Amino acid sequence: MTRGSGFSAPRPLILAWISSIALAALSIAGCGGGASGGTVTAPSGSTSVTLFTTGTANDKLLSFWAGLETLTLTSDDGKQVDLLSSPVLPEFIHTNGTVEPYLTVSIPQGTYTSATATSGGVEAACDVLDSDGYEVDSNLFGNGVPGAVSVTLPAPITVSGESMGLLLDSLVSQSATVPGNCDIYGTFSVSPAFLLTPMSISAQPTNSANGKALGLRGMIASIGADGAGFSVSRMYDQPVGQVVTWQVSADSATAYQGVTGFSQLAVGMPVDMDVAFQAGGALLATRVAVYDTNTANLTEVDAHLLNTNLSLSLDGVTTPNLLDISSITADGISEGSVPGHFPLWDYGGAVFQISGQLANVSSLPFAATFSALNMVAGQHVLATTHETLGDTAIGYSSATTITLIPQTINGTVSAISTDGEFTTYTVALAPYDLFPQFAALQNQVSALTDPSTVVVYADSNAQMLNTGPIAVGSVVRFYGLVFNDSGTLRMDCAQINDGVAE
Repeated sequence: MTRGSGFSAPRPLILAWISSIALAALSIAGCGGGASGGTVTAPSGSTSVTLFTTGTANDKLLSFWAGLETLTLTSDDGKQVDLLSSPVLPEFIHTNGTVEPYLTVSIPQGTYTSATATSGGVEAACDVLDSDGYEVDSNLFGNGVPGAVSVTLPAPITVSGESMGLLLDSLVSQSATVPGNCDIYGTFSVSPAFLLTPMSISAQPTNSANGKALGLRGMIASIGADGAGFSVSRMYDQPVGQVVTWQVSADSATAYQGVTGFSQLAVGMPVDMDVAFQAGGALLATRVAVYDTNTANLTEVDAHLLNTNLSLSLDGVTTPNLLDISSITADGISEGSVPGHFPLWDYGGAVFQISGQLANVSSLPFAATFSALNMVAGQHVLATTHETLGDTAIGYSSATTITLIPQTINGTVSAISTDGEFTTYTVALAPYDLFPQFAALQNQVSALTDPSTVVVYADSNAQMLNTGPIAVGSVVRFYGLVFNDSGTLRMDCAQINDGVAE
């Protein structure tokens, strides 16, 4: 199997922009201490503001990186404050419908009525099944030309109190024009657009709208001597050299998965965690998962499965059990070689796991499993290896763990029903979604009965963040774990958001 590629503005344009500037380390720190960020106009009467990022997108793109050189607020009396002390390059698809704390900055209190921003470059990526049914075209496009971008404040923002949150929402689907099924020969264009709004932070955050961040991923950079805190270098800053570091605390209620407790955490471990935003800007871990505890020569990749049943012949030796993935980013020893490169993975000896982010998996009214026998193209995974990715000597890397993690799907509701304690939504996917596209590949370990349909299961714990009632015909975004149940796609849903036009 081979991959084609279509480029109208390749990754080097973005990297050229990044390499031309000195990037400072950014941190999310507790109680306003240790935070880095923008220029302020007054030393007193200020509020510690944490900037959260999120994305609003349908399922056309696998990644959307938007570089920002400046992000400036203007108050009603004409004063300006730049939230950024140095350019940043957030990725917005992995936070489609969820949120991620990005940086903390001190801002003079007051009412801000407008915002402006300048971009250093934008990059988007999508995959499409070639017409022959055997190849994958990986299309990378963007705009490496600096310039102004649109930032809309739906209403004036009042900055007050000790701490607060601001949400920078990348309107991905209206920012990137993608032809058809991401056709390699089509015309791609990008014109970044953002919304900036205040976040209402709850004293006990429960979801992405009130201060809880789900599925933050990175590697432990340090562990506090007090035994109650640690720092994590964010996964999605690689490979450009910029690092966002989260300062995280833990308490007796923090749930640990893959390790027995705080004492087993170590520098270099990859973590997948949920955190609650606290008064003063601190981040409290409510869940910390470690899917691979071996830190030696470790690389972890955030990816979607594409082709699940490949083999490779090299020097007369055939290797079965090979997996093709589409990687968003990677952390660890191979991070610099991953973007734009999609190595094969040998999953013959891998441990298959399911994220513990959703606590009700065992209560689902179907067999919710994930293994080498029922994985399907389109599922979202974290995969680890202790080899250099894509080693040219062997042509593949051996996966140590492959963990199913939550993902966002955008689709049209075609039926609503109940199954025990769950409300079920039958969701029709767009043709460009990974599930219907890559189910047609000739080599798949498991066949789907209807790859264009997902049955979503939502119980009373699902966070309903949609603004209106859901009815047949509604376009909705669902966030959760997607399973293959004997040929039927089913999602255990954690959160529901308004959908995006397909």
